[in-house]
Amino acid sequence: MSEVFEGYERQYCELSANLSRKCTSAGLLDGEQKKQKVSEIKAGLDDAEALIRKMDLEARSLQPSVKAMLLAKLREYKSDLNNLKSEVKRITSVNANQAARDELLESGMADTLMASADQRGRLLMSTERLNHSSERIKESRKTMLETEELGVSILQDLHQQRQSLLHAHGTLHGVDDNISKSKKILTLMSRRMNRNKWIIGSIIAALVLAIILILYFKLSH
Repeated sequence: MSEVFEGYERQYCELSANLSRKCTSAGLLDGEQKKQKVSEIKAGLDDAEALIRKMDLEARSLQPSVKAMLLAKLREYKSDLNNLKSEVKRITSVNANQAARDELLESGMADTLMASADQRGRLLMSTERLNHSSERIKESRKTMLETEELGVSILQDLHQQRQSLLHAHGTLHGVDDNISKSKKILTLMSRRMNRNKWIIGSIIAALVLAIILILYFKLSH
């Protein structure tokens, strides 16, 4: 989740709780004290609306998966703000002080404040659930990135192995060529040796024949 959104969220929750307490105390005041308290509440409502707008802008700038969760949370905050505005209107209406006291006697205001407290409790629970969901999304994204990095590493290793195999194949091909050339040279040398043997044999035979002829002529005379 965005840290900026969480900062605005904390400010709003603190401001909402403060405004709720001020509304409760303003309903029991009269005269100038009541006007001053209402002025403070209205200023606080303006600040709360500004925080709502900031959270809305921040949420819409995020990724769709996170954006949907934050906008759902934001709708609950807007509902909480509308409840505070309704309380201010009731306080500032004609005979609001008496009406507030009557409502307190009839436990109407107590029920309203309890409902608001319950709603804030639900908001906090929703916030916690969304935070947990955000953490799970971060963990899933981290796992996905680690898997992607592992896949890239494996592909690089396979590429290096392929290059090594191609180099080895080229080397073996060169060795085969050299062996073929060596075979041809050995065959040629063998042929030459055989030819030289025949030539030497012929020369020896001629020499022996010549010696025999010489000895024949000498002995016959």
